[in-house]
Amino acid sequence: MLDADIAKCFDRIDHEALLRKLNTSPTIRRQVRAWLKAGVMDGGQLFPTSEGTPQGGVISPLLANIALHGMEERINKAFPEMSQTMRETWYHKKGTKFRSPQLIRYADDFVILHKDITVVQRCREIISEWLIDMGLELKPSKTRLTHTLNEYGSEKPGFNFLGFNIRQWKVGKYHSKQGFKTIITPSKEKQKIHYDRIASIIDDHKAAPQIALINRLNPVITGWSNYYSTSVSKVIFSDLDNLMYPKLKAWAQRRHPKKSGGWVSKKYWQTIGGDNWVFATRQEGKNPVRLRSHTETKIIRHVKVKGDASPYDGNLIYWSLRMGEHPETTTRVATLLKKQKGKCTHCGMYFREEDVLEIDHITPKSLGGKDEYKNLQILHRHCHDEKTTDDGSVVKYT
Repeated sequence: MLDADIAKCFDRIDHEALLRKLNTSPTIRRQVRAWLKAGVMDGGQLFPTSEGTPQGGVISPLLANIALHGMEERINKAFPEMSQTMRETWYHKKGTKFRSPQLIRYADDFVILHKDITVVQRCREIISEWLIDMGLELKPSKTRLTHTLNEYGSEKPGFNFLGFNIRQWKVGKYHSKQGFKTIITPSKEKQKIHYDRIASIIDDHKAAPQIALINRLNPVITGWSNYYSTSVSKVIFSDLDNLMYPKLKAWAQRRHPKKSGGWVSKKYWQTIGGDNWVFATRQEGKNPVRLRSHTETKIIRHVKVKGDASPYDGNLIYWSLRMGEHPETTTRVATLLKKQKGKCTHCGMYFREEDVLEIDHITPKSLGGKDEYKNLQILHRHCHDEKTTDDGSVVKYT
């Protein structure tokens, strides 16, 4: 695979090439040109912008994506998928199937995957040529050819992408028929950056009260843990919690140099919910403010979105099940759909896109039922009618 990065992407995009690629109306074209040529203020001085888009500008990511759009098409054009009966080429042997290289890009960072190293090498040449038209080039120091399972040259197996390390490991035949498993973990670089940030916050709050330190650390820990909650992170989360403890211990002992370690521990650590070492405040009559741990974040594997699915395609069932929310339905309906895993609790059948859904009170309000989630369910309309007839909430006249 090719792990590549574009050198100074935002700073070097050719304006004229970008405007040609926009292929839009003259009015919008003039407006975009004005943004690109507006210049940058630094230290009260205006500097002209003859190339590139300003990093940090609200429209810069969009313009950069427009500039880089088409890389996938160029690769697919050079290496189209070929069936067993198609002609033989230097990269395709007749009688076998050939799959196109896969290019995955996020902003200016991208990877190209294929089983044949010569195809990947040719892809690097094609991309390098393609980037010249936009005034760009690959960054040699961050562009590498590697393998996901075995060492390739001096390169170790695996690669980093968007803060994750993706690598395959050999396993026995009883673990995987393929003979390997793909393991995705937080990259070591991102682990170090995160720990250094935590350590810096603790050092910056040496004189601050405990509650201020907790309120500053919690968003950092929660955000980082949530980002990596879909990968193999359980052990890493535990390691980071263990690394945090000595820093917090040193912070607490510095505040009370003449007190014993036991006294300091009792003042700043509590037993909450069966956990004996929770860094939390002690406030009589009030709930303690506690420091979140990384391990509190549950590991939930990411399920790939269907190739042609979009939150705006009208498929309420799919997106409510996946996200527990949807822009075209109420939070209550979406939450119930996710809770029920897309099934009607009355008939047990899965909901379909064309079904009419209604919210039902399990214990009718007329019989004392409350309007709360644990007393709510979502049903087909006809199932709702049947249930309402049988649960005693409809008065029958004879």
